[in-house]
Amino acid sequence: MNIVVLFETGEGQTRKIAEFITSRIRAAGHDVTTVDTSDRMVDLSLESAGKVILAAPVHERRHPKAFEVAVGAAKHELAKLSTLMVSVSLKAAFPESMDEAQDYLTEMEMRTGFEPTQEALVAGAVRTGSYDYYQSQIVRHVALEGHDVELIDGVREFTDWDALAETVDSFLST
Repeated sequence: MNIVVLFETGEGQTRKIAEFITSRIRAAGHDVTTVDTSDRMVDLSLESAGKVILAAPVHERRHPKAFEVAVGAAKHELAKLSTLMVSVSLKAAFPESMDEAQDYLTEMEMRTGFEPTQEALVAGAVRTGSYDYYQSQIVRHVALEGHDVELIDGVREFTDWDALAETVDSFLST
């Protein structure tokens, strides 16, 4: 079976997640086609797809516009397939903010008119080296909401890779 992984990344964590998902698909013996929706020239044909996994990060309360446009444009094709939407956000890193992480996904579904078969809220990462002062303050006081997280130069991953593997494997087996 051919599985399509449709994704967009902001700072690179969702690309890493999409690559991880792709490796799980291949390990399960399936063919995989990876599509980056930020590439405006990419072919979004889903004709050969048996299932689709979608993955996108949340920044400033929403998924990337190009990703949402691609999903909205393909919503009728996607509705005919088994789909898993992986919404990546820092809010998914903390139990008390999971409702807010779900709100971001619900809002995307309302904007695109597409509801996936399955959903996964996955914690992202902080890449402090790529932030200016303003962005670092937004991350610390809004995205992390005062959680005492060491923000040293480099990457602070919150992604639970074992949980993601279990989610992907479960989706592939259904």
